[in-house]
Amino acid sequence: MSSGAAFRKNPDVVFRRIGEECVLVPIVNNVGDLSSIYTLNETGTRLWELLDGNRDLGELCKAVEAEYEVSADTAAGDISEFIGELTSIKFLEEA
Repeated sequence: MSSGAAFRKNPDVVFRRIGEECVLVPIVNNVGDLSSIYTLNETGTRLWELLDGNRDLGELCKAVEAEYEVSADTAAGDISEFIGELTSIKFLEEA
């Protein structure tokens, strides 16, 4: 994944806050696929909010570094893993 790549959310995935948790639910034939719910931690929730198709990976890394006070390598690794996982299940696509 190049640092200039940008990703956008699949419009068929709904984000919801339920109490203290944040979840992603894919919508299939206008119905939520409850067997494929994906729960996000605090950092994953923040990344989901930042993924707008315009911010590239470099911008996401800078935001995570600043907000969570982690090194550039840690931010890049965590973001790459998060995006890779959500791309593999079709919740994200390259913009």
